[in-house]
Amino acid sequence: MLEAAAQLKDRRRILVFTGAGISTESGIPDFRGPQGVWTTVDPDEFTLERYLRYPETRRRSWQMRMNAGSLDAEPNPAHRAVVDLWRTGRMIGCVTQNIDGLHQKAGLPDEAVTELHGNAQTTVCLECGDERPTAHVLRRVEAGEDDPPCLLCGGILKTAVVYFGEMLPAQPWDFAFDLAERADAVVSIGSTLSVVPACYIPLHVARRGHPFVILNMGPTDLDRLATARISAPAGLALPELFAALP
Repeated sequence: MLEAAAQLKDRRRILVFTGAGISTESGIPDFRGPQGVWTTVDPDEFTLERYLRYPETRRRSWQMRMNAGSLDAEPNPAHRAVVDLWRTGRMIGCVTQNIDGLHQKAGLPDEAVTELHGNAQTTVCLECGDERPTAHVLRRVEAGEDDPPCLLCGGILKTAVVYFGEMLPAQPWDFAFDLAERADAVVSIGSTLSVVPACYIPLHVARRGHPFVILNMGPTDLDRLATARISAPAGLALPELFAALP
C-alpha cells in the first residue's frame, strides 16, 4: 500500500481502470472468480449470434437480468473512493469494463466514465434502435413476457451491453485510448486484465513507463508489469490508498 501511494503521490493525471471485482462488495458477482458468473453459466450463451438466433437464449438472458439484482445494487466504498479522487482534480477519467452503472450512481459525472462494454441500464431494439430503460423491460418480463419484443416495431430487444462476437463501440474505445495516451499513472481495480482489447488500456500506460498499480484479490494477466501490487478487497484498500495521497 505504501509503495503504491508513493508512486502516485506526484501524479496529476491518474487513470482509473475498473473490472467486475470493484462491484463484488455491492453484491454483483464477478465473472472469473471462484463464485463468478462463468462457474454457473456457459459463456457461449452470451454470443450475439446465439442471442439473435435462439429465442430460448433470449429468455434465459432476460431471466438472468431479473435474478441478478444489479439494477438495485448500491455503490460500495471503492466506488466512492474513486469519486473522492476525481474531486481532487488528480484523475483524468475512469475506464470501466463494468455494465452496472455504479460509478455514476456513486457520483462520478457521465463525462468521467468511459464504459467499454456498454451498460445494462438501457435496452435497445436491434431493428429500429428505440431505447428504453431496462427496468421498464424487466417489468414486462415479470408480468409474463419471457422474450419481450420492441413496442414500436416488434424487433428483438437487447440490453446495451457488448456480447461476445460484437465489436466494442468505436467512440468509447477511442476516448479510452486517448485517456491512456494522456495519463501519467494507472490504477487497475478488480480486473483480471485478461479481456482483449480492454486490457490494452492500462497496458498502454504501463508501456509508456508510468506507474501501474494493480489492486485485485487474485492474480492478473499483467502482474509482471505492475509497479505496485495490492491483494485486498477494493472496498477496504482503495479508500486507504487514495486517502494517503497528498
